[in-house]
Formats: sequence, structure tokens, C-alpha cells
Amino acid sequence: MASKYDQGFYTPINPEKYIGEGKIFYRSSWERKLMEMLDTHSNIIHWASESIKIPYVNPFTNKYTVYVPDFLIIYEDKDGIRKSEIIEIKPLKETVLSEARTAKDKAAVALNSFKWKAATEWANRHGIIFRVMNENSIFNNPTKKRK
Repeated sequence: MASKYDQGFYTPINPEKYIGEGKIFYRSSWERKLMEMLDTHSNIIHWASESIKIPYVNPFTNKYTVYVPDFLIIYEDKDGIRKSEIIEIKPLKETVLSEARTAKDKAAVALNSFKWKAATEWANRHGIIFRVMNENSIFNNPTKKRK
């Protein structure tokens, strides 16, 4: 069965910026779009895809597992200060309970909240920022209200 998502391997224009291992695989057009920006933006010093493993307890199975966020980026901010961020890309319906319409989406929001709590704690211990991006933040769209 074919995937409904845009998936494939990304070849960086600036390979010296990429600090991950192996081929760079994107699982959606949103990830590909962010890869293109990270690869070409002058303030991005380094970036990696799926390079960090964060342990957490799955609330549905009560077993330890690992969460692998989408990106690690190292950049220089507007004041010339070097910063690091972990970025996860998810659709709004899997990030905000009020946007979840199906039982599957609601379960994804619940599971993601546990992953992101673990990621936030891990990032704080390592002096890194953890951020979740969705279609509104990737494409600079204001959050649309449902009628």
C-alpha cells in the first residue's frame, strides 16, 4: 500500500551543516520543507534529523520506550548567540485536543503529551529548547477557528 504522505530521501545542498548519520529521510512534505530551510538558512550552523533518543513511559502500555524527535538544530540568533533546539513536526489535530476529531487523533494527542513532557525535561537538562511545530507555524498561518 502506498503512503499518502510525501516521503523520500533529502540530499543537502550544504552537507557540511548536516551532523546526523546516514541518509536523511523525510516522512512528510512538512519535514522536507523544514529540511530545505535548515539546509539553506544562513543562521543555521548545524542540523540533524532523528538524531536524539529520549526515554519515556508509554501511558498505554506502561512500558519504557524511546521517543525520537524530528530535528536537532544549532543556530545563531539575531543577537549572535548560539542556541540549540529540538523540533517535532505534527499536524494540529495531533497536538491540540480541541482540534482532535477522531479517537485515533485524541489518542495521538495523549501519547504525544507524554513524549513531549519527557522531551521538555530532557531538553531542559541539556540546555536545549524543545518546540512542536504544526501546519500553522510551518506555513505562518494563523490558527483557524472551526465553525
